Amino acid sequence: MDNDSQVTQLESALIRQAETLAREQRHNADVLRARILAESTDKLKLAEDREVLAAKAEAERRVRRQSQAAETRLASELDRLRWALTEATLSGVRLAFQELVDDDAAYLDVLEQWLAAAAQALPMGDLIVEVRRDDGKRIAAVWNQLSSRAAPGRKLTLRSHNHPSEGGMRILMADNRAQMDQTFEARQSRLADELARVAMERLFASAPDLGTLVHG
Repeated sequence: MDNDSQVTQLESALIRQAETLAREQRHNADVLRARILAESTDKLKLAEDREVLAAKAEAERRVRRQSQAAETRLASELDRLRWALTEATLSGVRLAFQELVDDDAAYLDVLEQWLAAAAQALPMGDLIVEVRRDDGKRIAAVWNQLSSRAAPGRKLTLRSHNHPSEGGMRILMADNRAQMDQTFEARQSRLADELARVAMERLFASAPDLGTLVHG
């Protein structure tokens, strides 16, 4: 299995882990919702038994306010959990990528695969490959072989930059028509969006049901 596949599988495994944690939190949220509904029902029944219609209406308003406050607290907790799940998963990805960068052979192999994928995806034409300065020094010695394997028949220019980065590369058309960002930061951003989407789907899947606390 090549290193690019390993990185992709790691990202997928971390997403599945986030989904599992999210489902657990969803279950806890459902239990809390059921308890809130039960408490609200008990309070409403007590008010109906003890009070006249006017007192009953007031009790209903009081229960509604309490339910709305509970819904707000629950939504806030779910949002906090979504953020925590996303950050914890991204932290694992960051550590894995740092280990990859420290392994010269594995890192150069992954960079070559990312470059090959970009060369296939981008329109025909000359390419500029931007890497951080430290990586530029490592790649320079094998650049001719690496670039000819990754994009045979195309002119590729290696260029270093001084922007803060964990690693990876950005591939641009020489005429600026298109580009593909395969830096760690860009991949992390795309993964963060996916993790946030998964967490939102799992943690907030019961959001429509929460309306019964207010309108039910």
